Order: sequence, then C-alpha cells, then structure tokens
Amino acid sequence: MRFDPVLLIHGAWQGAWAWDAFVPALAAAGLAAEALDLPGNGTTPATEPVSLDLHVRHVRAAMARIGRPVSLVAHSGGGLVASQVAEADPDGVARIVYVTGMMLPDGMAFADLVRGTIGEHPEAAGIGPHLVWSDDRSSSTVPEAAALAFFYHDCPAETARSAARRLTPQPEGGRAVRPRLTAARFGRVPRLYVEATADRSVVPILQRRMQALVPGAAVVSLPTGHAPQLVAPRLLAEAITPFLTTTTARRRVEHATTEYVTADHSIADDLTADDFATRIQQRERTR
Repeated sequence: MRFDPVLLIHGAWQGAWAWDAFVPALAAAGLAAEALDLPGNGTTPATEPVSLDLHVRHVRAAMARIGRPVSLVAHSGGGLVASQVAEADPDGVARIVYVTGMMLPDGMAFADLVRGTIGEHPEAAGIGPHLVWSDDRSSSTVPEAAALAFFYHDCPAETARSAARRLTPQPEGGRAVRPRLTAARFGRVPRLYVEATADRSVVPILQRRMQALVPGAAVVSLPTGHAPQLVAPRLLAEAITPFLTTTTARRRVEHATTEYVTADHSIADDLTADDFATRIQQRERTR
C-alpha cells in the first residue's frame, strides 16, 4: 500500500535538521518523509519579511511539487504553520500530527494562551523569560544553557549540546502569529496530538488547554521532554504510524479517542521527571 507522503515542519529557532533522527524511523515503517526548512530558519534565508503567510506558501510549494495529498507532522510552533496550511488547502492535507505542537484556535497567539495560564501555573512561561532579543526585538535567540534546560533536558548530553548549538535566531514575524481558521476548512482535517508529558517549554497544562480549545484531535502521550523526535525517534514513530498509515484517518481519530489514548497515557503513570530520560533511553535501546 502506498501511504501519503509526510512533510515535517520544525518549530521556532530550529531547521530541517531537527528531524534528522526521525526520518529513518518513519522510513522503517514504510513512510516517505521530507523535512522542510522554513524561510528564515535553519539554512534557508528569507527573500522577504518572515511571516506566517510566507511559511504557508513555502509548505504549499513543497506540496505542489509532490502532487498528491500529504500528512503534516509539526513540532512546537510548526503547528501554527500546519494549521494554516490546512485552512488554505484542506484537500491537500490528509491529516496533521502535532508533536507537542501549537494547536491554537482561530485568532489566538501562543502568547495569549501563556498569559491566560501563567497566573496559576508559573511554569507556563517556558523558554520565554530566557530569550535574548535583537535590539529592535525583531528576532530572538535561545542561549545554550536555556536550550539544554527547557528543550533538551532528557536527551543524551552530547545530543543535547549539538542540538542547542544548531539553534538559530528566530524572526518574530514567524513566531508571534495568530492563525485564521474555519471549521469548514481546517476543521475537517483529521488531527492527532502528541503530548510530551515532561515538556518544559510547551508545558503539559498548555498542551491540554489547546486540546480543549480546538477539540476533535486524537491524543497520545509520550513521557518525553520538548523534542521526542530527537530523544525517542522510534518511540514517536511507533506512536504516530497507525494514524499516518490508515486509509480512513477520520475513523482512526474516533477509535484513537476511546482506546489509543487510554493505553498510551499509562506510559507516564507514576514516573517522576527524573525517570523520563532513563525510561526513554531504555525503550530506544530495545527497539
């Protein structure tokens, strides 16, 4: 059976490199995946001011080159791009997987969600207070120490350092955005949300609130930090492959909501944050 091709969309400060360990894991499941550099990120310069629209056009150009419906797998802030692509071309997007992604409702920025949560949950601030801004505040960078603490704390030390050092300045025009979405277009694309229960950047309370604000997604939980595609690529691939390979994604969403979620939520039961990295490394070694 020929499965829908997969386009991988990275989050802020990252590039296509963020998926390097994950592409082979999907290939082992028979899925062809391509990781994109969004303009202004990674090694791809922007030829115009960075915006959500620019990123959407970039992804749609890749879709046009492929010439058939694709699955979008989006990490963190890449979720905003995936949602807007689905709004622009719902027939071209077979399904979306949000990997601890920003699955926000129409008109809401991630900063709005954080502001509404931080009073009761100070940890929702995530990486924000640690960013270093350009003089005109048009871009931000993540100090290595902050990246290690908030993005890659459960990764092997050398893997974490390598990833932290590859982060690049993030244009604010591609980060502080509000998607414009409708039920008639975005709302008919099947979605799967991958929770990362040890995430210190998009913390679990924010992940759960996004699921409530944009209902209808299937949910699976993994006991990782912010970058499951880096720390546990085979575990992540195993978790999302059933959704990516079904020929009736909508039916799979309904099934996942009642059974798939319950089974995978138990992965993190009674684990402390310090246990997560050990558990993940053990799982990866046995795969």
